[in-house]
Amino acid sequence: MAVADVQSIQHTVVWAGLGIGLLLGATMQRSHFCTMGAIADVVNFGDWSRAKMWIIAVAVAMFGLSVMALAGWVKPAQSIYAGDRFLWLSAAVGGLCFGFGMVLAGGCGSRTLVKMGSGSLKALVVFLVLGLFAYMTLRGVLGVMRVNTLDRVAISVTNHSLLVWISAWIGVVVSTVLIAGVMGTKQGRSVHTLVSGILVGAIAALAWFVSGKLGFVSADLSETLEEAYVGTNSGRIEALSFVAPVAYVQDLLILWSDKSRAVSFGITIVLGVVLGSLASALASGGFRWEGFASTEDLANHLVGAALMGFGGVLAGGCTVGQGISGLSALSLTAMVATSGIVFGAWLCIKYQERRIEAMG
Repeated sequence: MAVADVQSIQHTVVWAGLGIGLLLGATMQRSHFCTMGAIADVVNFGDWSRAKMWIIAVAVAMFGLSVMALAGWVKPAQSIYAGDRFLWLSAAVGGLCFGFGMVLAGGCGSRTLVKMGSGSLKALVVFLVLGLFAYMTLRGVLGVMRVNTLDRVAISVTNHSLLVWISAWIGVVVSTVLIAGVMGTKQGRSVHTLVSGILVGAIAALAWFVSGKLGFVSADLSETLEEAYVGTNSGRIEALSFVAPVAYVQDLLILWSDKSRAVSFGITIVLGVVLGSLASALASGGFRWEGFASTEDLANHLVGAALMGFGGVLAGGCTVGQGISGLSALSLTAMVATSGIVFGAWLCIKYQERRIEAMG
């Protein structure tokens, strides 16, 4: 009976992941939510509209997680963002690589999935290469290098989530200040900016709830007589992320007959984002086939995808995995990784500007 109950919980988490992905894909497709685009808008035009949309999403997700933590529904200390080693160097280098790569590839992991659903064959190539390099960095030759070099540089901590050190109240305060700060500006009061940011943030909070509350298995149901979380690849609480789950999608498709493989929360979210974007694009007339314009265009996307796969695993996540989910948990690793992503994107934008000037 206990095994059947656990399987039922696992199925609930996995199917809920698909629903979350559908909502997120449709929302991002309609709102043009994109962290890379937000950074480019600020650097190139001084336009903070999409950046403020992202800040609102972070704040809403943070507020939601903090309230759930205070209510005892979710335990952030048992998430993938909490641990006893602060891998600051991996987060910094990984973030830098990911940020540079996402500009070359025309979007981050989540944006790649949205563009796939909207008809971009370029995004399909990025998806395949990103997943390949992510898997190589998780368990392959790049993973060996990662473990033996960058991951050795770490600071031992009891738990590097500030939610555990100080309490979830800090999340409530910080998120409230962020929302008030953004809404105090003209761009922040835009209905489009507010609604889009709130929706993405609420979906991120929902992911925390599904993984951390619905996916929780009490000791009396667990075969090991210990608390557990089912439906996730890590066996811990997960939220939105689009690097490792892309690798797991490809792994599952390649090794489908291997009974040790199973559909997980992260996998169904990835699939849901593509399908949600496809449905939204078809409904709005925004579906367009898109291919590479030149050999250089292809090369840029290949290099960018490789950097995203490698850097995303090093950093522990992407612009959503660390830039929204990790920041909502007040993770120190997320703060370093997100800073690296922003700086890497800025460097690539400036690099592209120099190339255009040189060619002109």
